[in-house]
This record gives sequence, C-alpha cells and structure tokens, in this order.
Amino acid sequence: MADVAAAAPTRGTVPAPRPSYPFEVTSRDILRIAGPASVAFITEPLVGLVDITVIGRLGNPALLGGLVLGALAFDAIFSLAYFLRLGTAGLTAQAVGARDPRDGLMHFARAALVAVILGALLIALATPLLWLVGRIMAPAAGVDGALATYFHVRIWSAPFSLINYALLGWFYGRGNARTGMSLQILIHAVNIALNLLFVFGFGWGVAGTAAATVSGHACAALLGLTLVARHFGGGRRLAALIIPRELLDTLALRRMFALSRDITIRTIALMASYVYFASVGSRAGEIVLSANAILMNLLMIMAFFLDGLAQAAEQLSGKAVGANWPPAFDRAFRLSMGWGVVIGVVLTSAALFVGPWLIRLMTTSAAVQSFAGLYLFAAACTGLTGMPAFVMDGIVSGATLNTVMRNGMLLAFGIFLVVALTLEPVLGNTGLWLALHAFFIGRGLMLWWGMERRKASLFAPKGS
Repeated sequence: MADVAAAAPTRGTVPAPRPSYPFEVTSRDILRIAGPASVAFITEPLVGLVDITVIGRLGNPALLGGLVLGALAFDAIFSLAYFLRLGTAGLTAQAVGARDPRDGLMHFARAALVAVILGALLIALATPLLWLVGRIMAPAAGVDGALATYFHVRIWSAPFSLINYALLGWFYGRGNARTGMSLQILIHAVNIALNLLFVFGFGWGVAGTAAATVSGHACAALLGLTLVARHFGGGRRLAALIIPRELLDTLALRRMFALSRDITIRTIALMASYVYFASVGSRAGEIVLSANAILMNLLMIMAFFLDGLAQAAEQLSGKAVGANWPPAFDRAFRLSMGWGVVIGVVLTSAALFVGPWLIRLMTTSAAVQSFAGLYLFAAACTGLTGMPAFVMDGIVSGATLNTVMRNGMLLAFGIFLVVALTLEPVLGNTGLWLALHAFFIGRGLMLWWGMERRKASLFAPKGS
C-alpha cells in the first residue's frame, strides 16, 4: 500500500494544483522544539535509572532482574501502540501546515478512541501476555516471581499510557513542545516520588515501583485531556467540534490504520532487536543481564536526547508537507542533520565521562560494575552511530512515509540479526554490541534512501 502522504491517482482526471503556504525553517525552530522535547524525553530513562537504583539498593539480584525484564516487556508491549504518538504527530503537523482551523483535533480524537479500546484489551489479556513474556525472555528461577508481581500491577497503566501517547503526538505535532514537556515531567516526577515512598516507605518492592508508574501516567492523562479541552474553549465546545461522522469517516480511518499498521510493524522490528539483545544477556547470566541493562539505560538517555531532535524534524517536515512547501522540507532535513552531528559528539563525550559514576551509582555489585565498565565505550558510541537513524525517523514520520519507515526498519533488523548471529557466538557480548551499532547505521541509511526515492511524490499535485 502506498504511503498515506501520497494521493491515489484518479484515471482520466487532470492533477489539481495544491495550495502552498510558504514558511521558513531556522535553527531556532529546531531548537525550540528539540530542547523541551529532549528535556521531556530524558525523564524516561532517568526514571529507569531510579527504578533500577531503588530496587538495586535492596541487594537482591532476582528482584532487579524481574524489574528489568518487566520494564522491557512493557516497553515492547506499549511500543506496539507507538503509532498513537508518531502517527498523530505527523498527521497533526500536516494539518497545521495546511491551516486546519481545528489544529488536527480529529486526528487526536481518533487516536484517543483507539487508546481506550487497546488499553482495556491489554488489561483483559494480562495473564496470557505474562505467559508469552515468560516464554520469550526465559527468566531464571527467582526472577520469574518478581516479573509476575511487577507485570500484574503495571498492566493497569495501559489506558493512561496509550492516551498519553495520543496527547503527546497532538501537542508535539502542533509544535507545542513545552506542554508535551510538562506532561512528560509530570508522569515521571509522580513516578519517582511515589517509587521512593512505596518501596522504601511502605516496603512494597517491585509492586511499589509498578504502582508508582501507574499513578504517574494516570495523573498526566487527566491533566492532558483537561488542557486539550481548555485549548478549544472547554469541554462542551470540544465535544461540539468532534463530529461523530468525521470521527468514524471511512477514508480517514483507512488512512489512520494504514499508517498504524506500518508504524506497528516498524516498532515490532525495533523492539525485537532490543528484546533479542536482552534475552541473549539474560541467558548469559545475572551479571551480563544486569550490566547490559545498566548500559542500555545509558544508551536510552542519549537516545531520548536524539529523539528530541527527531521530534523537531518530524514536526517541521510534516508541516512542510501539509503546507506543500519543499524548501522548508529540505531545510528541516539539513538543519536536523547538522545539529545531530553536534549533539551526537556531545552525548558520546558526556557518556564516557559520567558513565563510570553512573555504573557505580546503579549497582553495588563489584562484578556487575566491572563487566559494565568493559562495554562503556561501545554503549557511548551509539550517540554517534544512532544519530542519523533518529533524525531520519523523524523526517519520514512527519512526512507519513509509512512504508519507508516499515521497510527501512525491517531491513535494518535483518542486518542486526545477521551480525548478531555471526559475531555473538565468537565474540560474546562484544559481538552483541557490534550488532547493535550495525542496526543503527543500517537503519539511517535505509531511511535516507527511501526518503530520497519518495520525496517528489510528497509535493505532487492532487490526483497525480
């Protein structure tokens, strides 16, 4: 199926001209979005650091392993609905560029409806999902109990987490990065505060960590929905603007589900690489699992800084497509890549500098500290090798080049598996990290190539 950004040809008709809305893209525009978005996204791995540190200070490796696998499981499960953020942001940005008077409200309303349905379905399927997680990750004896405890509490965050995806997509798609930042900070501030209270104050262990996460997402979802209503003049005005006929419009839903399908496939391939990485470490023992988990949190800190840049690229490229203005699209690409080089160098240097301190902070195990230190350089360099992939992901997401996103990720995942299966048996954990670098580099190249092939169609006349 063609990308949703491209119009289907109509036989026997003359292509209709598309209106253009010229606008400039500057470094200030990039940083205005990337800065707040990075601050917001950085709170996610910081919460992971707090979660691991809080449970790690209890001195029980089984509890730490259960938490690590449980958190990774929910990252994988919720990532299947990541289209609620990526798709909503891209479609909303295009609506803003096309001067939609409702600021893409219908895109958000459809995403929110899907979020509620999917969230309820996940809660209903909690038990079989936990069984599947156990089969895939193969937790060691002792770890499986902690994993089950965490899972059955954390699953109640599903509706709130998915609504927050839709909210963030809408706010970032409109370029309102500060509000998106505020919601993200609220999620994790509540999470961190209650984590400390529930674990150290009430002694709830991994169940307390999961309950804190549920509370954070619930607070942000309620506040975000309130802000949406306020933007449109209150709840009654908002309800009047959401027309049921448009909400369930067949063409709009087909467009949404085509985009959702391809983003979901793309995300499955992305998370499969991380799950494979973690599962290989899990089978190698608690020390390798814990050390790689610590380094992956360091990687995620860098990744969410780069994701802030990708968010800026997504909003500006989507706005350019909606405005039918190619110069803005090209400028957004060049500036995003330029700032990406700067940010990538800074992130890698910072990771090498603070990495040893973070490792000592996150675990008291001398064996885990020593093993993690051996692979710090490999983890830090992902700030450079991963940068083009993040920027290109933002560009093609904003343009809603959904098949490019899907195919590029599938090809990159294939590269990852080939390298991992070839090098890990020979080089052990070193081969696993080399495979991850190959995945990032391959992903960036594939997305760039796909974008270049499809770019002309983004600004073609209607019906062409």
